[in-house]
Amino acid sequence: MGIILTIIIVVIVVVFVAMSVKIVPQQRVGVVERLGKYNRLLTAGINILIPIIDHVRTYHDLRIQQANVPPQTVITKDNVQVKIDTIIFYQVTGPEQATYGISDYVYGVRNISTATMRQIIGKMELDETLSGREKISSDIRIALDEATEKWGVRIERVEVIDIQPPLDIQDAMDKQMKAERSKRAMVLDAEAAKQDMILRAEGDKQSKILKAEGDKEARIRQAEGQRHAQELEALGEARAIQSIAEAEKIRIELIRSAGLDENILTYRSLEALTDIANGPANKVFIPTRAIDTLGSIGAIGEMLKASK
Repeated sequence: MGIILTIIIVVIVVVFVAMSVKIVPQQRVGVVERLGKYNRLLTAGINILIPIIDHVRTYHDLRIQQANVPPQTVITKDNVQVKIDTIIFYQVTGPEQATYGISDYVYGVRNISTATMRQIIGKMELDETLSGREKISSDIRIALDEATEKWGVRIERVEVIDIQPPLDIQDAMDKQMKAERSKRAMVLDAEAAKQDMILRAEGDKQSKILKAEGDKEARIRQAEGQRHAQELEALGEARAIQSIAEAEKIRIELIRSAGLDENILTYRSLEALTDIANGPANKVFIPTRAIDTLGSIGAIGEMLKASK
């Protein structure tokens, strides 16, 4: 009997301990009610509760959550039905408000998102809807923020995943897209041909310019070469004349230094004429002045006078 009582007491103690100690993981929080009223929040770690009196109403995940909104069929301003699929990212920032402010805040977020989406799309035409995903997402997020603020829920992001127009419109859009791509391809081909012609013309122009500049440079250098050669030739002639004059000057000075007068030079000239006369020539013409000069040289002068 004693053993059974002990076992019962131990079980009761274990049950009480299990009911008293609550371990809450990170990024989760529990809402505690005491005798049916909100008491406090259980944060991450070990928490102690009073058994039977305290009760954990619910737990909330504080991480960013996502809620898929089922595809909704909405009508645009130009009466076209489109199917839109969205996804919402949210985070519980007020566990108490999220518990007591609304019975199911996820369901409420989805409903508000659907209603807001219908209002927004109803003011937009099809083309604007297809190209306005960012605007639609932003408008839905603003509307959800205003509604969920009192629920302790913050909307982080709203993404429009897909917008599907009717099949006939989609076929027409595909044809239009193909036509646009064909048009762009033709324009690009024409532009490429134009650029090719321009580049070829530019290349031909540059080639001709470079060739003309090369010919001009060649002629200039040839003229400069000729001028330089003429200058060198003239300089050479001038130096040669100068050398001859200097040599003649030296020769005259040497003659003067040797004491040779004019008569001796005339006599040496006559000797040279004699050598010439002994050559193959038949006649030798002697200037009169030279003969007079020679005549003044004693017997030579007499001999020459006799021969006249």
